[in-house]
Amino acid sequence: MFGRSALHRAGGFRPENLGQNALNLIGNIGFSLFVFAVLVFTIIAATYEPEDPLFHPSDKITTFLTSTSNATLRSDDSVVKTGEDFMPANQTAFAAFINITDVESTGNEESNNEGNQLDCDASVPVDCKDSEVFHLMMKATIERFKDIHFYKFGKPAVGEGANSCDMAWRYRPKDGKSAAFYKDYRRFVVEKSENCTLSVVSIGEYHSGLNARKRKRNQKPGFEKSKRDDFSLPVVGEAVNDSLPTVESEKAFISGKYLVYVGGGDRCKSMNHFLWSFLCALGEAQYLNRTLVMDLTLCLSSVYTSSGQNEEGKDFRFYFDFEHLKEAASVLDEAQFWAEWGKLHNKKKSSRLGLHLVEDFRVTPMKLADVKDTLIMRKFGSVEPDNYWYRVCEGDAESVVKRPWHLLWKSRRLMEIVSAIASRLNWDYDAVHIERGEKARNTELWPNLDKDTSPSALLSTLQDKVEEGRNLYIATNEAELSFFNPLKDKYATHFLDEYKDLWDESSEWYSETTKLNGGNPVEFDGYMRASVDTEVFLRGKKQIETFNDLTNDCKDGVGTCNVAST
Repeated sequence: MFGRSALHRAGGFRPENLGQNALNLIGNIGFSLFVFAVLVFTIIAATYEPEDPLFHPSDKITTFLTSTSNATLRSDDSVVKTGEDFMPANQTAFAAFINITDVESTGNEESNNEGNQLDCDASVPVDCKDSEVFHLMMKATIERFKDIHFYKFGKPAVGEGANSCDMAWRYRPKDGKSAAFYKDYRRFVVEKSENCTLSVVSIGEYHSGLNARKRKRNQKPGFEKSKRDDFSLPVVGEAVNDSLPTVESEKAFISGKYLVYVGGGDRCKSMNHFLWSFLCALGEAQYLNRTLVMDLTLCLSSVYTSSGQNEEGKDFRFYFDFEHLKEAASVLDEAQFWAEWGKLHNKKKSSRLGLHLVEDFRVTPMKLADVKDTLIMRKFGSVEPDNYWYRVCEGDAESVVKRPWHLLWKSRRLMEIVSAIASRLNWDYDAVHIERGEKARNTELWPNLDKDTSPSALLSTLQDKVEEGRNLYIATNEAELSFFNPLKDKYATHFLDEYKDLWDESSEWYSETTKLNGGNPVEFDGYMRASVDTEVFLRGKKQIETFNDLTNDCKDGVGTCNVAST
């Protein structure tokens, strides 16, 4: 029983079997290594995330912004990301939305408490301030707009005409991806029957309830679940106050500490370039605990203008939310600053105003931390790229000075146009971005783009992505919109130019920007168009991209698909 070993019985060590066993062993080891390699590759592929170019080291951004080696790798005509794009959606703030059951239960409680106060008199006009009317309007709103979450209802105001009431509310689309709230106010017609039963006959268009836009003094609070406002989130639709900050007093001005950047080669560059430099200056000011003296006038790069030329005289407030910036950071308009500085010089008080001049970007913010002078002035020369502001934040400064992206939001006036377009579509639409233009004509770098974005190809591709009959918003740089007419047979197509009334001479945007511009009309320029077009696209329930979904061509030309992060 215990005579010969199992191994010996199996013949494992017979001389004639050694070669075969060795081959089997090598094969098993090789297969194991192959399986292990496949497993490692699968894990890497599943967990890999490409770098966000905005968070590349400064030297990569510098190379990107200053490179002229390949004109197709430009960021010039793109829409920049701003602070709200990087904000994670605050799920706590968005969770406490109002359900129709909340309104019904509260309405029933108030009705029971009030009881039958008066006999029915159908001839008495509807009282917009009556709680029954308020709850009826809230319920009708929630039932009407099923793709929206509501967070706050304001008390109704008397509208125009008989039985007309205006009401405002704060909301957010159910499928919203951006960290923001929106405000709407509409006009309701409430009818009273012979037995005094109330009903909502109609709800007006977006922003039709003008009498409810601004909350009146001493107005009682409306209806909301959460009593705490999240002031860190943008609220699109509120009145904008982007007036310039004021200097409180001569004493306050003298005791302040300031930083100003002068000159340089950043002017008339792309909006990406402008922000990268501006946020460097703002970051240094915050690091030094100083007020940033900023020039609110911009030069718009020719890539965004209808004239094809760089255009001076633009206002920072046309494109960005200055109200948020001045409330969240210490900034002062350059013209105001120099006016106050000049007044003190005229009063022979210049000895109390120290000036520290820096003419080399290699002087780091850390070396300026102990400067006591009233003003630190960074003066930049005429040689590019060493005269770009963002050079200050490179090297050793990169780990110390952080660009405060959270302080810079998009213009709420432009976002109001975005909100209006989405509201007209009831926040229930799909969106496709179709890039054509110069790229479609350049078959050397984009050999398939023209064919893949033709009407027949689009119909073929979209049939598996968008249901027939859906509202389809098309964000595109195609100049001839009739090019997309074949799509109308399957979808309700919409384009930016369909909503020109939102920025024409009769619009609120036109009125406010004209006032901001000293009475001179403001053109709805190429950057504004691209910004609004992009933001409407991003709010679609489905978002179909040109280079991810419609064509296999690379966004930046042949051979660039896998080098985006290098």
